[in-house]
Amino acid sequence: MNLPDKWQALVIQLLAVPGMLLAYYLLLYHNGVLFTSCTVNDFFDCGQVSGPGSPYSSIGPIPVALIGLIGYMTIFLVVWLGNWSELIEDYIPEVLVGLTGLALLFTLGLTALEAFVIHAFCQFCLYSAAIILVMFALALSLLISQRRDEG
Repeated sequence: MNLPDKWQALVIQLLAVPGMLLAYYLLLYHNGVLFTSCTVNDFFDCGQVSGPGSPYSSIGPIPVALIGLIGYMTIFLVVWLGNWSELIEDYIPEVLVGLTGLALLFTLGLTALEAFVIHAFCQFCLYSAAIILVMFALALSLLISQRRDEG
């Protein structure tokens, strides 16, 4: 199966671009480079979730937004490298299910933290969560279609 036949992988790669932009925006906000008002109301408050002073915006010294940026870049590059490496192309469905599955678990944990501990949501984080959920569904679809084509 050629990579162009794997339309789901190409859509996943395409979705990684706005994901990278969201993560980069949140990283700039976390680092204090952007001073923007992310507070919409008590329910949507990016400052509490991912702002420079938020205790939940980092895991140790590593900003959560940087983890997201690296994750999106990795997903993008895996699909891109599938065009150049037959080994990666052969295992792209499994790799994408693994990467997007980890991203989904990480995202679910962060969203639970927003809901049950912080009691506020970052709207940009929710957009990212939606992207990850769609990516995971597409990766599962790709894996299922590959298995069906194999036999």
